[in-house]
Amino acid sequence: MCVCGRFYTFPAMAQEVEIKFLVKDAKALARRLRASGFQMVTRRTHEMNVLYDLPGNPLRQRGEILRLRKYGSRWTFTHKSKGTARRYKSRRELETEVADGASLDGILRALGFAPSFRYEKFRSEWTDERGHVVIDQTPIGVVAEIEGPPRWIDRTAKLLGVARDSYITLSYGALFDEWKRHTGSSAEEMTFAAVRHPERSPNERSERGQAKNLQ
Repeated sequence: MCVCGRFYTFPAMAQEVEIKFLVKDAKALARRLRASGFQMVTRRTHEMNVLYDLPGNPLRQRGEILRLRKYGSRWTFTHKSKGTARRYKSRRELETEVADGASLDGILRALGFAPSFRYEKFRSEWTDERGHVVIDQTPIGVVAEIEGPPRWIDRTAKLLGVARDSYITLSYGALFDEWKRHTGSSAEEMTFAAVRHPERSPNERSERGQAKNLQ
């Protein structure tokens, strides 16, 4: 995961170390971030993600991710290795900006890759220049992520009132699978349109036109 704001970015290749936690009150969390010395670097911005895989889903079986993301007007292409998930989620991440996501989608399809999962959210990003916190409004609830050095993650979580037993190391795909098991939803992707209207095609636009990217 990278911070996509104008003033603060992580290296293109890094060891990603992060945890997620569920958020009951996003406004209250934002107030605690400000009180703890964090600055907002990106206001609430629409984000659409598409994961790609080959027939038989070998990347998923190896625990890897190949992702094309459109965040506001910015496109990024990311590969994540399998990594580990103990107290924190840790894995190698290689990421680059791309000029034309639609063309890259065409290249991937020509090489035999196909979209395997789509997920959508609205993200705001915060930093204290040592690590960062993001708040994601997703179709299945509000989730926050804390990314940075392990000790800094623990200190930041404590400042925000997040107990260690509330840490989540699941990917959004795994969180979506858990949500489907709990709710019995037949949605095929984690987009606002699919979750609201699971009987519709996963590629259909949302009512507000936000899910049209990368389809």
